[in-house]
Amino acid sequence: MAGGVGRKKPPGSPSPVWRTLQTLWQEKHLVLFKTEYTFLVVSVLWFLEIGINVWVIQKVAYTEIDWKAYMDEVEGVINGTYDYTELKGDTGPLVYPAGFVYIFTVLYYITGSGANIRLGQYVFAVFYLITLLLVFRIYCRTKKVPPYVFFFMCCASYRIHSIFVLRLFNDPVAMMLLFAAVNLFIDGRWSLGCGIYSLAVSVKMNVLLFAPGLLFLLLSEFGLIKTIPKLGLCAAIQLLLGLPFLLENPVGYLTRAFDLGRQFMFKWTVNWRFLPEWLFLNRSFHFLLLAAHLLSLLLFALRRWKRSGESPLELLKNPGKRKVPAQKNTVNQIVLVLFTSNFIGMCFSRSLHYQFYVWYFHTLPFLLWSGGVKKMAHLLRVLILGLVELSWNTYPSTCSSSIALHVCHVVILLCLWLAPPALPSAPTRTHAKGPTKDKCQ
Repeated sequence: MAGGVGRKKPPGSPSPVWRTLQTLWQEKHLVLFKTEYTFLVVSVLWFLEIGINVWVIQKVAYTEIDWKAYMDEVEGVINGTYDYTELKGDTGPLVYPAGFVYIFTVLYYITGSGANIRLGQYVFAVFYLITLLLVFRIYCRTKKVPPYVFFFMCCASYRIHSIFVLRLFNDPVAMMLLFAAVNLFIDGRWSLGCGIYSLAVSVKMNVLLFAPGLLFLLLSEFGLIKTIPKLGLCAAIQLLLGLPFLLENPVGYLTRAFDLGRQFMFKWTVNWRFLPEWLFLNRSFHFLLLAAHLLSLLLFALRRWKRSGESPLELLKNPGKRKVPAQKNTVNQIVLVLFTSNFIGMCFSRSLHYQFYVWYFHTLPFLLWSGGVKKMAHLLRVLILGLVELSWNTYPSTCSSSIALHVCHVVILLCLWLAPPALPSAPTRTHAKGPTKDKCQ
């Protein structure tokens, strides 16, 4: 055939769309189990969630917990008070960084000084749907989790819907920004991702639980010298956001907004209910948890995240000057390190309150299906997810619910420890030109 003459389409041959539909029909019994259909399933679930959120807002009673306090706190700033030690609401003093103030000031004006709670609920429903889009995109890119699991991750969770649209906590706002940052990291846009990550920290400090994993990834990708500007960007954003309050009372701002030693109330704890209250409040117990947290992070960094045979000091060098040729982190490696870092922090937290569930809820399926225990069947993983959900939905928490939550955490942590290292050794350098395009981009 002469060059440039295309081959004619055989008469009667089906179109690509028709062939896709035929394949989908033939494999209809596998749609919920094959990761190739993740995009299709999550698309259906996302649109279903629009109706679910509207139903919850219209039919389930709103419960006032912190929203009025948030509005009182930002109203103080609007009225000209920049001393953090003088800003407070019904539930106590303002204890969140400056990003929280700016975001909830916008919500203050949108909702008519916080009075239009129903409108605020719909705003948080939008936050929920954006968060789901960001989370689903991560799962589309990783292709780790069978699609049927996403039903349990969104539609079936009463507690998460409650945290977003019935309680209006600031935790969902922080996590929405965090998942936006993770999406940027897996796209290779590290500087912009660090900027968004810092914004998430400025809403609530729990996002710092991802920091050890992020630091490891930055050193792995860039070495120490090129990591410093990205850390500097994070610090500069915190400084810029907090500047009005730092100029007024720097000590007051830093001690209130970044109070790492704040004491929690025993009556709200979800994870330590089986302990006597005196032990729960004991500073030695807190120090022991912190030591276990840091030790676990160190062990995972040295044995699970780092490539075997590579010295930890090699991470400080420029990737081009390392003895073992550097490799670009894959999407799965980036997500695994970040999610594991956060999960370790949750395991050794001094106290978990009900709204804290959103800190790791959307990461649990990925962690479970990334574990190294191949004999752990799908049903067992789903049962663990169900038991975790049940523990967080038991109010008030009981000794049994707290113990069950810790058992689930231990099982997940052990599975992650038994998983293959996140950065397997390789003799040659890979020259990836960029992330692969797919439907979730």
